[in-house]
Amino acid sequence: MLQVQLEVGADPAEVGRARRWARSRLAGSGIRDDEPLAETLVLIISELVTNAVVHTGCPAVLRMLIAAEGGVRVEVADASERPPKPRHAEGEDTNGRGLELVDGLADRWGWQPEGAGKSIWCEVDRAPVAPSPVPGAPGVSVPGVPVPGAPVPGASVPGASVSSGRVHC
Repeated sequence: MLQVQLEVGADPAEVGRARRWARSRLAGSGIRDDEPLAETLVLIISELVTNAVVHTGCPAVLRMLIAAEGGVRVEVADASERPPKPRHAEGEDTNGRGLELVDGLADRWGWQPEGAGKSIWCEVDRAPVAPSPVPGAPGVSVPGVPVPGAPVPGASVPGASVSSGRVHC
């Protein structure tokens, strides 16, 4: 299991940096940039980091846990103790689709308290490898991912505190 972490600043421009960082780390773990898994994970990361930065105005921490079999757990910790609030976007709305996308793309997702804030996590399994028509070729592989809610090293978001439901960075 490989665990990598990136501190993300409170600026929405940091979302692009988080995407580039994620692509690089996924490629380094053997998940090619053109694989559907990589594309899915980068979209999920973009949505979760955007939500953390925009809705709290504070820095966040992005973590990826990559299983040897290829399943990936993504976590984004922020300084807000407020639970995520899925919304349903209508027609031309430009906001409100983030958690709907995560729900549709991830195999599992949820949130848990972390430090003075929370961590939103999701897991994406690597799609089974199609059996090769070549006799004796490797068969189907199924990824293993961490158990939801398992403790993960890494405390709260640096420099952030919460009191009376308000976030202070």
